[in-house]
Parts: sequence; C-alpha cells; structure tokens
Amino acid sequence: DEEAYRRLKKKRDMRLEQVRSGDPSSPYYLFVQADIRLQWALLRLRFEDYVGAFNEVSKAYKLLQENEALFPDFMPNKKDLGILHAMVGTIPDSYKWGVKLLGGLDGTIAQGRKEVEQVLDYASKHDFIFEEETVALYAYLLLHLDNQEQEAWKAISSSGLLKPSQNPLHCFVMANIAMRTQQNDKAIQILQNRPRGGAYMQLPYLDYMLGLAKLRRLDADAAPYFQAFLRQYKGHNFVKEAYQKIAWQELANGDAEGYSTAIKACLDKGRDKAGGDKNALEEARSGLIPDVSLLKARLLFDGGYYEQGYRLLLSRSEASFGHPREQLEYYYRMGRLLHGLERYNEALRYYQLTIEKGGSQPWFFACNAALQMGLIYEKKGNTARAREAYERCLSFKPEEYRTGLHQKAKSGLARLNEKKRS
Repeated sequence: DEEAYRRLKKKRDMRLEQVRSGDPSSPYYLFVQADIRLQWALLRLRFEDYVGAFNEVSKAYKLLQENEALFPDFMPNKKDLGILHAMVGTIPDSYKWGVKLLGGLDGTIAQGRKEVEQVLDYASKHDFIFEEETVALYAYLLLHLDNQEQEAWKAISSSGLLKPSQNPLHCFVMANIAMRTQQNDKAIQILQNRPRGGAYMQLPYLDYMLGLAKLRRLDADAAPYFQAFLRQYKGHNFVKEAYQKIAWQELANGDAEGYSTAIKACLDKGRDKAGGDKNALEEARSGLIPDVSLLKARLLFDGGYYEQGYRLLLSRSEASFGHPREQLEYYYRMGRLLHGLERYNEALRYYQLTIEKGGSQPWFFACNAALQMGLIYEKKGNTARAREAYERCLSFKPEEYRTGLHQKAKSGLARLNEKKRS
C-alpha cells in the first residue's frame, strides 16, 4: 500500500529521532537504529527505491559495526550482521553500483550462516526476544542463499517457536517456506487453519497464498480465495497477479471464455511495478491463451507434484506446440520436472536443449535452465561444470525474472568459491 508507505515513512524519521534521544550507553541504542534501517531497506526494495535501500543498508552496517566494537557479545547485533555478511556476496552485477555504497561490507554465506547459528545456539540457552525472528531469518538464509530447501523447512517447522494457528505473521512465514520447499499440502493446511477474527491483524495476502497453493494442486476451488483477497486488499500490488491466477483457474477448469474475461482485468486493475504484476500484464497484452498442458505442468511443478506433472507432459512433444515460446517451454518444463524427480542426467539433457534453442530469445527459460544445470552439477560435486553453468546463467539477460535468477547464480558461485577456499 503506497499510501501507507508514504505515511509511515514520516513516522520512521520520528521514531529514529526518539531512539537517538535514548541512552547512548545501552547496547540497544545503536542496534535499534540499525534494525529500523534494515527493515526500511526491505520496504524500499519492495517499492523499487533501490538507491534508498542501499543507503539504508550502508548506514545500518556502520551502526552495527560501531556497536559490535562497543559490545562484542551482544547477540542481537550478530543476528543482523550475519544476514548482511551472507547476502553481500550474492548481489547481482546489475546492482554493483549499490555495493559501492556499502563501503567495507563484505562476507560470505558460510560466515553469515555461522553467525546466525551462533545466535540460535545462544537463544536455545537464554531468554532471547529475537529468537522467533532469528529462526525465520535462518530458514530464509538456508532457502535462498545456501540452496538447502529441506533444511530450511526443517529449521522452521521443527523449532516449535512459530504458532501459525495463533499468529498471522507466523502463518505467513511457515506457509511461505512450505510453498517454496515442496510442502504444498502442508501449506494449504497451515493457511486453512490460520487465526481469524477482529482480535488478529488482518493479512489479506494469506487468502492469495491459499488460492495459489490450491491452484498448484489443481483444486477446482482456488478462485474464491483470490476473489476474497481482491475484496479485502486496499493496495495495488498483486492485483494483476490475482486476476491472472483467476484466469488460470478458469483455463485449468476448461473455460477458455472465463480465462479471457479474467485476464482482461489485468489491463486496467492494479499496478505493474512488481515483477509478477508485470508478467500478468504482459500475458494480458499478448492476447495468447496459454497451452493448458504447459500451464498445468508449471503449476504442478511449483507445488512439488513432479510425477503428476511429468505424466501430463509425456503425452505431448515439441511438434504438438504451435508457438516457438511453447515449444521452448516444453523442453524447459520437462527438465524442471525430471530435476524434481532427481532424474538428473535426463534433466540436464532437456536443460541443454532449452539453452541451445532459447539462448537468443528474450524469455527466461534458457537463463534458468543454466542456473538449474549449475545446481545439479554442484550437487554432484562437479565444481568446474557448476561454475560454467552459473556463469552462463549470468550471461543471459532475459526480460523476466533476471534479477532473481542472477542473484541465485551469484549465490551458487559464492558457495563454490567458499568450498575452494576451505
């Protein structure tokens, strides 16, 4: 909600001023200022204020460094420093200008992970107000930077700290990680059992998540949850995406006319600042109706239903698709599904086909195929081939998902460099 963002930005300055009027001898004095700035860095990124975000991180890092020198055993400080140290080496090249704003900030994924684990060890033996937050941050570090999906789910689900049936934010975090770690059925269960009523903070996005999780399972009743989100949500982001997902539900249910009606709403509803909304708008403008088999295969893959998706595409071949993008997507989806089934050699062949046939196209398929090849080779211990694949991923400049894919490739290269040094 951009209106709330502008309103709260003014209060942020007031709160920082209040903190600065506190006791300078307290270890919380500099830490709280830094923590506020880091949270605002994330908000600025969400609203595409990239310069502002890097400036916030730079100021936060300097405050944390100063606090670390004054209070070397202060654990909240290590929580924030650990995340910064893990992230800095994975920033895509397109944001190198921002890295310069960060001054002397450097670090590795392994260093950051070790620091956060140190905080968690401390929290297991002492009362620690930031324990829940640290567990969530650790899970996201494992998921997004260290490529340890199942470890991420284990970290968040086995801690016993998050109560998704009692706290909407806990519900969001657990369901979000479940949806990213092939725990789609669990995500649906978590979201269906979320707390409701006036006593709880309202998070309309939880309805969006439930609709998406059900859509990925090809449930026929996903659309009402997207509609509930649209009724309650007062902001502008995710609106085009929600209408796109309603359109997909109609198409998956065999209603092409319903798809056309819903996708047209993407043209004039919501805004197109976020990546998902941009993609929804592009789909609406293209006038092309997605191939139902490819759409279902995509959804099933995203839900972790690999065998079902693979069986669906077995009945098709490249020649059965009329559009060049669909032909390329067929190779890509087969690679992804075989990858999920851990049939790595077959997946590599489809990824290679995707790169050969799609490397010069503006679509993201070749870029992600190279990234996934890197992940497979890294898992197999073939460092040279993994490095080659990650660097190839960075050489592609797709119009969609470029930043996220390049960040993951940088994370992969960072992991390889750490292994080389160890």
